[in-house]
Amino acid sequence: MTRITVAKGDGIGPEIMDATLEILKAAGAEIEIDEIEVGEKVYLSGNTSGIADESWETIRKNKVFLKAPITTPQGGGYKSLNVTTRKFLGLYSNVRPCVSYDPFVSTKHPKMDIVIIRENEEDLYAGIEHQQTDEVVQCLKIISRPGCEKIIRYAFEYAKQYGRKKVTCFTKDNIMKQSDGLFHQVFDEIAKEYPTIENEHWIIDIGAAKMADTPEVFDVIVTLNLYGDVLSDIAAQIAGSVGLAGSANIGESCAMFEAIHGSAPRRAGQNMANPSGLIQGAILMLNHIGQNTVAEKIQNAWLKTIEDGTHTYDVFKEGISTQKVGTKEFANAVIANLGNKPAKLNAVNYSNGAALNLPKYKRKPAAEKSLLGVDLFVHWSGNNPDELAEIMHLINSVKLELTMITNRGIKVWPAGFEETFCTDHWRCRFKSSNGINISNEDIIKLLQNAFTYKIDVIKTENLYAFDGKPAFSLGQGQ
Repeated sequence: MTRITVAKGDGIGPEIMDATLEILKAAGAEIEIDEIEVGEKVYLSGNTSGIADESWETIRKNKVFLKAPITTPQGGGYKSLNVTTRKFLGLYSNVRPCVSYDPFVSTKHPKMDIVIIRENEEDLYAGIEHQQTDEVVQCLKIISRPGCEKIIRYAFEYAKQYGRKKVTCFTKDNIMKQSDGLFHQVFDEIAKEYPTIENEHWIIDIGAAKMADTPEVFDVIVTLNLYGDVLSDIAAQIAGSVGLAGSANIGESCAMFEAIHGSAPRRAGQNMANPSGLIQGAILMLNHIGQNTVAEKIQNAWLKTIEDGTHTYDVFKEGISTQKVGTKEFANAVIANLGNKPAKLNAVNYSNGAALNLPKYKRKPAAEKSLLGVDLFVHWSGNNPDELAEIMHLINSVKLELTMITNRGIKVWPAGFEETFCTDHWRCRFKSSNGINISNEDIIKLLQNAFTYKIDVIKTENLYAFDGKPAFSLGQGQ
């Protein structure tokens, strides 16, 4: 018997959770339930995180969390509970199977069967944003080697355990050579450890276009947080419906399972909502806790129900569906089919569906780190880069000299184009004037000079080399 934490959520959440729990009970799932309240009511009670401390304790004690969709109130500084939960509990891997059920659910891609494995903690979802000038805000893209290694290894281990043939990496490292470049580099390193599994890399834009057009050429896709969020919703929709897709969020000690769709408050209380996404999330949960036989029974019963044409309104289609049913009736149909298998759709076999047991990340020896210069980000309301260069030359020191100015990443000095539009946010790069390493004291001296000349420095970024290899981007156009 496994004790799990359940949250019924907001909007359609309570209805689809009740339907899902009825199916789990009828199928003989060996679970005990601790119910907590999260979401809109908790937010509006004055708790900006949407969850009480005692609920956190319950989740951390039970380690397994089945959650219905919640509503995050607009305005008021409320943070997404989904993002908070994933990061607090270290749920680094988001797993979203996206399968077509042709011809019973309309799709242009009858052979689609993709699993998207998305990094879940880093990237732009770190949520580190600042307004730096009147005209410019920034959002930091955080990519770490441990984050890359954990999610990429998870993808290959998933493929190995579930008999998948290929793992595809999606990045944009032709542009973001440091951040996405690290993800691609780690992918290539780890792929060598799995010689029986095919591996490939696609640039995200053309890869996403290919997935939307010909998804059958992909098997397991592993990618960064933002790309994975967008891709998995697209994949679920083109497979047939976002409402049919579940999601697993896996960490080293805890896991959370959910539907990928939202709380749909307009459909709440009408017995209309499709519980399939949460049912699929619950099936992923059963596999995770080792109750594979029950998971298999429910999935095959669900497939048989879909095959029978018993459909909720969102996937109902004349000529394909046989009856339109509500939330409760759909759950009852799945229960009635327990023990049955589909005749045309592929029945599942989850004999190898246990939780993956991945090694903990081991930190590698530190590289030799040297300081080569500094980027000073400056708030300046002028529009002539040559004028700014004259000002910044005033703060040159014996060891540091101005070598480049960019605006929104594009080089505007030296030899900039007058056609380039500039904002009030400038990056001024100072590098060692004699080619040798500098010290933090040299940067402090540079900043003191900037203060003397009333230059508004809003941010600094040190320019490092690791084991002699420069680890910072050039300006666009350099």
